[in-house]
Amino acid sequence: MPTAPLRQPDIEAIERATVATVSPEATEEFADWLIAFDRGTIGRAKCAVPLRHGEYSIDDIAAIEARYAVRGLPPMFRLADDPCFASLHAALRDAGYRDDRQSLVQVAATRDVRALVVEPAVAIAAMPDDAWGRVFLGEGFDPVDGASRVRALTRAPDAVYACVRADHAMVAEGSSQNADAIAAGAASFGYGWASIHAMRTALAHRGEGLAGRILSALAQVALDRGFDRMFLQVEENNAGAQSLYRRAGFTDAWRYAYWSR
Repeated sequence: MPTAPLRQPDIEAIERATVATVSPEATEEFADWLIAFDRGTIGRAKCAVPLRHGEYSIDDIAAIEARYAVRGLPPMFRLADDPCFASLHAALRDAGYRDDRQSLVQVAATRDVRALVVEPAVAIAAMPDDAWGRVFLGEGFDPVDGASRVRALTRAPDAVYACVRADHAMVAEGSSQNADAIAAGAASFGYGWASIHAMRTALAHRGEGLAGRILSALAQVALDRGFDRMFLQVEENNAGAQSLYRRAGFTDAWRYAYWSR
């Protein structure tokens, strides 16, 4: 099973895969930074992230701010909670930035995630249908954020989309899909990793084990494609999701926060 701390090439691969998954409008690379530009609501699609965990110059902050200014966008940084970034953290605070939305990057062996559910019975498709997208717009979700996420996630390269429908039937791609989706998720593949994202369950169906079924089904796709490692990102205060992911074998790789003014 992958364990933290990861090697620098794995950190870079995960960060590149993370940005690719959320399909920002544009990206640039500068001094070992990957800078994403987007007008949507997904933080990972509109922030600058270092591609390695090590020492960086605080002068990078002004250079990155200038790149956002050219595009008429507010600058935002995504930094790991690691001592190597202490000078950047301090410089950002001095410049009026504050950190929030702490999240965890977690990694797992794909075979362990697949073992979570014996028979997932989940529909998998190369492109999501409208029912998949409606899960993000239901009760308990911000409709503006949900619509933005659906637009971005459906642009992700080399991705598959999973859902459980109201009748809990497994629906093959191209067949009749009349039942509403009540849980959804997606996986992308690249840079040597399978990444899990877009995990959502309708409010009325939480606690039924649907997210576990989707997670296990996506792991099976990853195994079929030869990916033996998976990663995901989960908000630190989401205890329910963290409990599921730990049962599936995910362990913490690092913690990060968004820095914005």
